[in-house]
Amino acid sequence: MTAAAPLAIAAVALLSPLAARAAAGLELMPDWRILFGLVVFFLLLVFPLNRLLFAPVFRVLDEREQRIAGTRARAAQLERDAEAALARYEASVRSAREESEQTRRALLESARADALGATGEARAQVERQIETARSDIGHALESARATLRSQAPELASQAASRVLGRAL
Repeated sequence: MTAAAPLAIAAVALLSPLAARAAAGLELMPDWRILFGLVVFFLLLVFPLNRLLFAPVFRVLDEREQRIAGTRARAAQLERDAEAALARYEASVRSAREESEQTRRALLESARADALGATGEARAQVERQIETARSDIGHALESARATLRSQAPELASQAASRVLGRAL
């Protein structure tokens, strides 16, 4: 399309209402006096309408936007507060778990030490009893040996007389 083509289209658009007016008796081009009066009337209505209608509507829309932004900011703050509270809760749970684990370990070590002490004490007592029993057995053995030594000649002669079948 050349540069003259838009000018030609504009000229046809401007001149065609004149041709249509002449042909059909219709008036497609407004009267300039009426058009000027309408523009003045429009300009006179713009300021009161702006003050009475548009300004309040825009103010309400702005207030609504501010409330939405405030609500979003409060929601974001509440979310941050909730995350902080959750972090504190998790930290306190973790601390309580660590503390209970340390307490459990301490109790376990104490129980192990008590068990080892009791086992050691029982072992020592059993060893003392074994020593006492060994000593008693040793004394009884010595006593039995002494008795057998003193009775050996007599027992030997009784055994020989039984084997031989006669008295010695």
